[in-house]
Amino acid sequence: MDRMASNLLDGAIGFDDPTNPSPLIGRLLLVEDCVETSGAFVLHHLLKRAFSSPNSSNAVIFLAFSQSFVHYDRILRKLGCNLAAQRDNGRFVFFDMLTLGCSDRSGKETDEGVLVGLYCKIQRAVDALIQENKKHVTIVIDDISLLEVAANGSSNLVLDFLHYCHTLLSEVGCSIISLDHEDVYMDIKRPLSLQLEYLADVLIKVGPLATGIAKDVHGQLTVLNKPVEGLQDKLRNRVQNFQFYIKENGTEFFYSGSRA
Repeated sequence: MDRMASNLLDGAIGFDDPTNPSPLIGRLLLVEDCVETSGAFVLHHLLKRAFSSPNSSNAVIFLAFSQSFVHYDRILRKLGCNLAAQRDNGRFVFFDMLTLGCSDRSGKETDEGVLVGLYCKIQRAVDALIQENKKHVTIVIDDISLLEVAANGSSNLVLDFLHYCHTLLSEVGCSIISLDHEDVYMDIKRPLSLQLEYLADVLIKVGPLATGIAKDVHGQLTVLNKPVEGLQDKLRNRVQNFQFYIKENGTEFFYSGSRA
């Protein structure tokens, strides 16, 4: 997982630390974006990184509330990663919540029962991967706002579900990566967003440029990497800001004013 060339985003997360090649083990990474600027490219980047080493013991469980498998496979192929092949070799478990009906149910099952059932499926998938010698399992959720739809608008059930998943971080060393749309919440639901930010060990905010639209810059990132107990890495104690430009085969990251 550490063989990809490092960039500003990887460095801010901690992938360039030779003493800790898997900095997301046991941690929750939250990507917050807005209507103006999508943060989906961060999920795609981290998904590719998870499969960067062909002999790696990493595996990914993907909860797709937003798009179909074909959508993600097409994007990742442009980045040089074949999700279909990863699925066939047992390193990629894809839950298509669109076809499973979790996002648009008939109401026969309680909202709590739906999420408890989903967590049980995740837990069984994690156990199966660990038995297959997959030492690091990452759970990706795309996205939290649609998970809330599956819970019939209950932010409390969403938080309960995430707390259930959070236990897997400490119990089996999983990681959680999730996307959330910060500006879809009304003021009365802002507490959900605040709770998500509190749970997150790494918070990545994706937004438009403060100065407006630019031809060669698509937006800016703010990365907060919270301190890890027992580690004295100064990088984890500060906020890092930089900009990005999305290309068809990847994303460039750079500091403001440094792009030619």
